[in-house]
Amino acid sequence: MIVCHCTNISDHEIRAAIDWMRASDPEAIITPGKIYHALGKAADCGGCMPLFLDTMRSSDNLEVPMQLRRLRVAATQESGYEGRRKGYRVSQ
Repeated sequence: MIVCHCTNISDHEIRAAIDWMRASDPEAIITPGKIYHALGKAADCGGCMPLFLDTMRSSDNLEVPMQLRRLRVAATQESGYEGRRKGYRVSQ
């Protein structure tokens, strides 16, 4: 099935790119931009993005590697930093 008509990308190509990236680097975070780059193409109008993302999510190899999960949560819990200046924090 054609997912992106502007650049002529099929669901098979998306899954193949994900499989190739996962095989070459098991710890990689796979994004739509990396898939476009692996296919030698660039996003055009963006109308395909919902279907593109659904196709990505249906791939078994898309999962975030176990050692990279919850890294951001662990880092913010340790420091207590909310990412905002103190003046914008909700009083407790």
